[in-house]
Amino acid sequence: MTAELVRGQNHPLDQVRLEIRVSAGAPVVAVATLVDEAGRVRGPELVVHPGAPSLPGLEVPRQAAAAHRLAVDLGAVPDDVHRVDVLLALPAGTGGPARFGAVAAPFVAVTGLDGAEVATFTLTGLDAESAVIALELYRRQTAWKVRAVGQGYAGGLAELLADQGLAEARQVANDINEAVTQGLTRSVQAPRLPDGTPTRQPAAPTQTGRTTQADPATHGGPAPHDGPAPQGTPGPAPQGTPGPVLPQSAGVPPRPVGVPPQLAGVPAHAAGAANEPGAVADRPSPSATGGPIDYTHPGRRHTAPPPPPPSAPAPQPGQPAQPVAGDATGWTMDERLYNQVWGMFEDFARTAAAYRSAVDFAETRQEKELDRILSDPRSRIGGQGDAAREEARARYGALVEQARQAFDRDVAQLTAEAEVVEPALPPAYAGWDSPVWHGYRVPMEMPMALRLGDLTLPESDRLRIPMLVRLPLERGLWIDSGHVASEAGAFTDDHERRRLAMETAVAHAARLLAAHPAGEFTVHVIDPAGAAARALAPLTDTGVLAGPPAVGAAGVAEVLGRLTQRVDLVQMAVRGGVADSLPPGFDTAQQLLVVNDFPHGFDDRAVTQLRYLADEGPSVGVHLMMVADREDAAGYGPLLDPLWRALLRLTPVADDHLADPWVGHAWTYEPALVPAGSQVLRQVLAQVAAERTKYA
Repeated sequence: MTAELVRGQNHPLDQVRLEIRVSAGAPVVAVATLVDEAGRVRGPELVVHPGAPSLPGLEVPRQAAAAHRLAVDLGAVPDDVHRVDVLLALPAGTGGPARFGAVAAPFVAVTGLDGAEVATFTLTGLDAESAVIALELYRRQTAWKVRAVGQGYAGGLAELLADQGLAEARQVANDINEAVTQGLTRSVQAPRLPDGTPTRQPAAPTQTGRTTQADPATHGGPAPHDGPAPQGTPGPAPQGTPGPVLPQSAGVPPRPVGVPPQLAGVPAHAAGAANEPGAVADRPSPSATGGPIDYTHPGRRHTAPPPPPPSAPAPQPGQPAQPVAGDATGWTMDERLYNQVWGMFEDFARTAAAYRSAVDFAETRQEKELDRILSDPRSRIGGQGDAAREEARARYGALVEQARQAFDRDVAQLTAEAEVVEPALPPAYAGWDSPVWHGYRVPMEMPMALRLGDLTLPESDRLRIPMLVRLPLERGLWIDSGHVASEAGAFTDDHERRRLAMETAVAHAARLLAAHPAGEFTVHVIDPAGAAARALAPLTDTGVLAGPPAVGAAGVAEVLGRLTQRVDLVQMAVRGGVADSLPPGFDTAQQLLVVNDFPHGFDDRAVTQLRYLADEGPSVGVHLMMVADREDAAGYGPLLDPLWRALLRLTPVADDHLADPWVGHAWTYEPALVPAGSQVLRQVLAQVAAERTKYA
């Protein structure tokens, strides 16, 4: 049975030797790129195009045409290839249409070698774009899936390829256009599979079949432009909703098409913050984030592919593959689990986008049908109008039910995977209620990432995706103790919110301490009025702080002055190439400053120093965690806007202020708090303190 996909929807592939058929209203160029597990095309040799039409497992046509057949053998694709993207572009300089909005919507079908269609996708909603990612074939649990993408680029192939991390994007785009305009091949030969077998000639789509496939009514309708939208391409996020995207990898700049939410990210305050690259977004527009997530850790530059992930048991016929913890690619189990969580996050985001698109289409179609019925005077006589309205409502209900069934099926698979992955997570990735903490030992090296909470969507709040932020931290954290516009926030008063915010900060600080080797992470606390003594007790009682919490104006000035001087010293040493000339006894550990009750107890000089630490500190290992209500600092006006934007905003209660970097959903964030009555946090901190004493 053919799966008629909408944008963002995926479908499993039960065979590896395939054809991809393309039909368009004008000649288009077909290109394929081989993408690694980090979401990048590592070099021009991994782009299959008319000038270089074949690679192991792939062959594309040698010229522009209105109909194409691409030969694919996924079994022959190199092991380090995580994804195969199928791209379509309007050839430049040929006198043809310059944008997809001027031609009929392209249609793409994935078929077996017998010609039977596996999945189809009509690329609706394109306008100024001249290049588009039509489909992606990607590895998932040792099997392959196809996803309908439909992400367009007004800047053409050069912009698209640059979005995929290809440094030579413009040169490759020029080579493709030159190959097409010069007509390297005057006749189109049938593409061949890697073993030399000719592929099957495509059957011309019948008028009935093509109309059915192109008609949105038959498959849930057109989806909004989901995914990071390039410049000039509208995104789904509401206009005027500021904020970043899910936290991105520390030190890894967002890619022009991605993030990685670290999840690897970028956040800004929900009111007035500009979109920024690199964080879990406070409801950003995908166009602000640029594109897909870069999973590459800044400190790891491997030249060889990582070992393959563990194999899952072969599924029974007709049954989905059994989930396996750590089935993603990576050099270590931690890296595999990190990438697997990212894959689950992306699948959930796109599955929800497909469902919402289908429901929106069904509603729009029903409204048009009802308007047409009401505008016809004949339908107002007798029961003809009532019957027509009932039929419209029935069609709406059938479309929504079909979309819901597909959504529930995908969520059930992801939930089963989450149930396998969660117990396998190491302490840095696990919730505080995980049994893994009872066997905690101070690590010998820093993990890839840290869990700061969970993310859910309203369509299925049972499925929780861990929010992982890459280490070392790329930006500071802001625990917002102010009013939160959510149901959870409505039932907490000011005093309770401040208490919860400080407890959240302590839990995050403890987790950071527990994630680092002994002596490699130091925590300072500023509590000007001493109001957080109770919440800070786990840190002060176990002796893991660098010193007692600083109180009063003098204490604030002393701590800020010391850390500011540290940033200056390290920056000068690094820039001068004399890192070994730092003063004797200099603490080389990462530093975290926890600030409570800002701006109380801060004068103008202290505020300036705090801004300096937020901007310059992360690059030299000095990180900031602020517990503050932005309204308390309203008197500073726009002066502090850069400070709030420089920090990843988190809330002490559930709130939907974060967004993913693919389709811009508003995700509900829940902080990673210690269960009530649990002693696990004190037990972990006691081990950290004991291990630190050994190395003192």
